[in-house]
Amino acid sequence: MNIREAAESDWDAIWPIFREIARAGETYGYSTDIDKDQARWEWLTYPRKTFVFEEEGAILGTYFIKTNNAGPGEHVCNCGYMVSSQARGRGLATSMCEHSQEIAGELGYKAMQFNFVAASNEGAVRLWGNLGFETVGRLPRAFNHPSLGYVDALVMYKWL
Repeated sequence: MNIREAAESDWDAIWPIFREIARAGETYGYSTDIDKDQARWEWLTYPRKTFVFEEEGAILGTYFIKTNNAGPGEHVCNCGYMVSSQARGRGLATSMCEHSQEIAGELGYKAMQFNFVAASNEGAVRLWGNLGFETVGRLPRAFNHPSLGYVDALVMYKWL
């Protein structure tokens, strides 16, 4: 296992993971038909840093870290994590979240906030809770899940 900062040249390996998750429409607020260039900007260009989880030269997962809000809120970061469907259930998200918390501290962040966690994403909600994140807000019916319809979105937060 190796988690390293992503390079622009990694995008072609990240894109299939991103595309699969965005097209499913079950966990992220991205358009299900987001194109490769817009996705690159959202995941690789705009964030402060992006990382990949690599095993034997293959990228199996990725995450970004960015400032959640400027000014008085700039001490709080936001992260997003994606794991290839072929690698789920192996602890990659746990490893990336733990890694991101270390990186957050190195970058001077004091807290981490997940702004829009679909309540139906039970695995993520459980994992973030196990890693010390608290649900501090619930947005009723804010996430339009493709098969479940409108479900709540959670705001989850951890002081680092």
